Amino acid sequence: MTKRISLTQYLIEQQRGEAQIPSQLRLLIEVVARACKRIAINVSKGALGEVLGSAGSENVQGEVQKKLDIIANEVLIEANEWGGHLAGMASEEMDDMVGVPNRYPQGEYLLLFDPLDGSSNIDINVSIGTIFSVLKHKGGDVTNESFLQPGTAQVCAGYCVYGPQTTLVLTVGKGVVMFTLDREMGAWWMTEDNMRIPEDTKEFSINMSNMRHWAPPVKRYIDECLAGKEGPRGKDFNMRWVAAMVADVHRILTRGGIFMYPWDKREPGKPGKLRLMYEANPMSFLVEQAGGMATNGLQRIMEIQPTQLHERVAVVLGSKSEVERVTAYHREVQ
Repeated sequence: MTKRISLTQYLIEQQRGEAQIPSQLRLLIEVVARACKRIAINVSKGALGEVLGSAGSENVQGEVQKKLDIIANEVLIEANEWGGHLAGMASEEMDDMVGVPNRYPQGEYLLLFDPLDGSSNIDINVSIGTIFSVLKHKGGDVTNESFLQPGTAQVCAGYCVYGPQTTLVLTVGKGVVMFTLDREMGAWWMTEDNMRIPEDTKEFSINMSNMRHWAPPVKRYIDECLAGKEGPRGKDFNMRWVAAMVADVHRILTRGGIFMYPWDKREPGKPGKLRLMYEANPMSFLVEQAGGMATNGLQRIMEIQPTQLHERVAVVLGSKSEVERVTAYHREVQ
């Protein structure tokens, strides 16, 4: 029988070994993982737990909140506010950051999260997930500006997919590992110790219904993919689109591909739809650690200096050769 490595064992080994992660960061990751288990339980209850449907409110982006959006957000805040490892938290579902209550000790890390990515999939029982990112607090009072650090400053990033299995994918800057939740034991067991994205692929992931709104470089790339063997690429491509970034990126990490959520003409004043701090940065960190690449079409996402907490960005990430091609097409028209 194969001996499994638990999440706790892995983190302790990373604390002792090459990564040299501090004990506060190890504890923070374990607390986030426990919170994800609680969210997974709520998700699995569905209609039986009366957690489906709209909450009748909107988040800071003007998006209608689902009941599970609010539940997941509260679970993550309540789990992390008292442990002494955090200085503050920021969520896609809240207008401003939230500090650690004065009655609890303050730590040295900042936690950012999208508590439930893929909300449109909740009521139809398709994979959704939690995305998180960890930064070092640079000192002083914790404000929204404390979180405005580029993705290169991340010390940890990860996501949890709530699907047929509940999986936790994680990086502390030394590669990407995957854990699967054993629901009977309530334990996270490592099921992949070095996730790598193939450089080449025959799959792309994009919302094709927006084709008429795309910029020419994106349309050029997709047209070439759709042309198949008879076209300039000389091979057939498949399209996959789950409509939850966490699920689409998980597929890319496990079998390759390219994910795109580009700028389009519907809202020309916005650089993109996805959030830089809560979605693009942590996913870019994971993808790069797995040998892939992530850009906004012109520059590396993790080098973008954020100017606001809920900043948006265009996203092109996945297999390196494909992302390089899309990025080159954008640069040609600059």
